[in-house]
Amino acid sequence: MFKLFRLLKPYAWTIALIVVLFLLQALIDLALPTFMAEIVNNGVVKNDIPFIMRTGGFMLLIAFCGVLCALAAGFLSSRTALRFSVRLRHLIFERVSLFSLYEFDRIGASSMITRSTNDVLQVQQTLILMMSMMLRAPLMCIGGIIMAVSRDAHLSLVLAGFLPVLAGLIWLVQNSAIPLFMEMQKRLDTLNLVIREKLTGVREVRAFDMTGREAARFDTASDSLTATALKLAGLMSATMPFIMFVMNLAMIAIVWLGGLRISAGRMNIGDILAFVQYVNLILFSLMMVSMLFILIPRSEVSADRINEVLDMEPSIKDPAEPVNPPRAGTLEFRDVTFKYHGAERPALCGVSFSAEAGGVTGIIGSTGSGKSTLACLALRFYDTVSGSVMVDGTDVRSMSQQDLRSRIGYAPQNSMLFTGTVADNIRFGSAGDTAAAISVSQSAEFVDAMPEKELSYISQGGKNLSGGQRQRLSIARAIAKKPSLYIFDDSFSALDFKTDAALRAALKKETAGATVVIIAQRIATVLNADRIIVMDDGVVAGNGTHTELMANCPVYREIVNSQFSPEAAS
Repeated sequence: MFKLFRLLKPYAWTIALIVVLFLLQALIDLALPTFMAEIVNNGVVKNDIPFIMRTGGFMLLIAFCGVLCALAAGFLSSRTALRFSVRLRHLIFERVSLFSLYEFDRIGASSMITRSTNDVLQVQQTLILMMSMMLRAPLMCIGGIIMAVSRDAHLSLVLAGFLPVLAGLIWLVQNSAIPLFMEMQKRLDTLNLVIREKLTGVREVRAFDMTGREAARFDTASDSLTATALKLAGLMSATMPFIMFVMNLAMIAIVWLGGLRISAGRMNIGDILAFVQYVNLILFSLMMVSMLFILIPRSEVSADRINEVLDMEPSIKDPAEPVNPPRAGTLEFRDVTFKYHGAERPALCGVSFSAEAGGVTGIIGSTGSGKSTLACLALRFYDTVSGSVMVDGTDVRSMSQQDLRSRIGYAPQNSMLFTGTVADNIRFGSAGDTAAAISVSQSAEFVDAMPEKELSYISQGGKNLSGGQRQRLSIARAIAKKPSLYIFDDSFSALDFKTDAALRAALKKETAGATVVIIAQRIATVLNADRIIVMDDGVVAGNGTHTELMANCPVYREIVNSQFSPEAAS
């Protein structure tokens, strides 16, 4: 966790001021019992009212100063911790923005969100406590012992007997509580997992009538969390009574021995009152230290998770001197081999083909044949193991990622829409003509039927739209960009044949002069393409027109025969 605190360097002077303010407050807290003892010994006992008023007024003044110090230090520490957490979240977001899909696959999107929210909050809260307690608590403990000994060294022997007992009790509680805190966090993760699966898979749960099973899973996870929480609550609730019991025994011993010393004329009444106050300060400081010892290990876990993100180097980086070729729209794969991290075998092996400007290239194949992987490599979401992916005649690794992706209009397999209006989603990443994009993508029918048309609201993920409507708006977003290279990754799958045909006809006019790559599983979508690439188990099984492939590509014929009757296929 202390590795993260290097980010506090811009706030060094503020932290120094916070430390000074908390130290002043601690010194004032240590001084007040002494003034109280003087009031009793020299004012009350001697009936010296002017002395009581003077000393009491001075006590009120320094107590007020202590309150101001505490308020100022609390405000500054909270503001510093909040600014630190804002900077930390910003750094995490910047780092995550540079990650390739490999890093996302390694950590997971949900974990990324947790690390930038809950984990940062844990570190923030611990930082506030550390700034307020790390120096103040030891100072109050040591100062309280020194002041108590200065009042009466003999009576301080009582502390020598009871303080080790208190310290040992706090140590035992800490060692017992930390494993329970860790176990509770794991139980909470399990409960969150069950709830998330239930909410995201609500259709499947109801369709298969598994509501009872999910309720049982929830009850099991909830009961497990409750049992751990009850153990922790029982431990923490029993701690204070034990501490107070030990403390009350110490108080009894102090008052009893103090009374004997007062009777013998060796101690004043005010000194006992001050002694008791110092004992309370020592107890309070020990409680603060014990709280730190419990919280710091919890935040260490969060800090390690944050550091993992900040220390992770992106596997895909821009070149030192990126190439900026003319925008021709060409796409070429040269003997490309690619393997996903952790996979047993390559997803692509020796793939070579080209898509020329002004033409339509169709890519077809069975599920898992590597079609979508081709789109990911063209956009440089991953880098090849061997071979080259060329866009506009240049290896994508020689171009900046921003320049590369600005040349490509991409409609993904799973249409992702963002919260906002229809126009906001179409203009995502560009300022193109939304009306033209809506018309070409065959979205006008349902967009015009919306209450606010282009300004109609789209919920998170486009949940208030059908699958086909989401796909058409995703296609409209790619069209509005007006790139030199279009890649449609199975983005026609939710469309009926009539809409599919109308969209492709309108798209042909809109994309004249550009390169169009259509990845599909339906033969009808790529039937009239200038060139069709047939993928089979990660290799190119065929390359040519429909007529050529029907004549010399068995894999293509098998796909065609599975979707058309023999008469229609011929």
